[in-house]
Amino acid sequence: MANIYKQMAAALVMGIVSIAAVAQSYPSKPITLVIPFPAGGVTDVVGREVAAKLSIELGQAVVVDNKPGASGVLGSSFAAKAAPDGYTLLLGNTSTLGTNVATFAKLPYDPVTSFAPVSMLAVQPLVIAVNPSVPAHNLADLIKLAKAKPGGLSFGTAGSSIQLAVELFNTMNGIKMLYVPYKGSAPAITDLIGGQINVLFDPISTLYPQVKGGRVRGLAVTTATRSPAAPELPTVAESGVPGYDVSSWQALVVPAGTPPDVIARLHAAVTRVLALPETKEQFEKQGAEPSPSTPEQAGQFIRSEIARWKKVAQEAGVKPE
Repeated sequence: MANIYKQMAAALVMGIVSIAAVAQSYPSKPITLVIPFPAGGVTDVVGREVAAKLSIELGQAVVVDNKPGASGVLGSSFAAKAAPDGYTLLLGNTSTLGTNVATFAKLPYDPVTSFAPVSMLAVQPLVIAVNPSVPAHNLADLIKLAKAKPGGLSFGTAGSSIQLAVELFNTMNGIKMLYVPYKGSAPAITDLIGGQINVLFDPISTLYPQVKGGRVRGLAVTTATRSPAAPELPTVAESGVPGYDVSSWQALVVPAGTPPDVIARLHAAVTRVLALPETKEQFEKQGAEPSPSTPEQAGQFIRSEIARWKKVAQEAGVKPE
């Protein structure tokens, strides 16, 4: 019996030594960063900037692999099944790690148990805008108009996360707008400009240029504080809806089971990357702000977002599909 205990102890020590050795040599080959969305969107831009800087910090190439499809489900599922060795990273966001749980009946991964968080990366507001023909010059006007014509105003969204952001807005104001889904920001913005829809909630990086160009009328940003990228736009809370605070965000996660020392190495590198002035400058071009965190803080935030959006979906009667 004593020999068995000695063998178990020796195996445990060897395992610890092996993990430590892996962490010390990590990374020893190129790393893949899976971005589960097409190139060009804010999540892709944030991911590529982080990947480029991480390559320098880690001394190994961090290669971006765009795997779009099904609101980020395809790429996220791929990353969840990857070896937990630190050589496959996932650029998660509001949809993949937050709202998909509330809008998909069967999700092939679990945002909490399938991944281990490394850090939050960035946060940016949504912009609320209307077609210029809509007689609403501020958010109070829009709410009044929606109350006078239940279902008479149409809103577009390019994803489940933004749909729920609008449903929360509707619920908090006791209004109902007609939901028109889109497969991306570009067609939604085209229809807003053309008057096919009345209202659009969309990330600041894609919608605000249309506001600045005078093609649509910006009413507010959805975060708790005004955005430096659009300082003239009030927040929803400022506009008479206290407590409304919604952001689009990105986080870096790895497959569950990745060694803690490897996560610590990645976290330290990401923290340095997010502190670089050039990173902040590139993020600002997208209306985003660096949002570093500890792995524990990122995990807590993701869990809180899942609970929040599940509740919003239930209250709004949004059925998982």
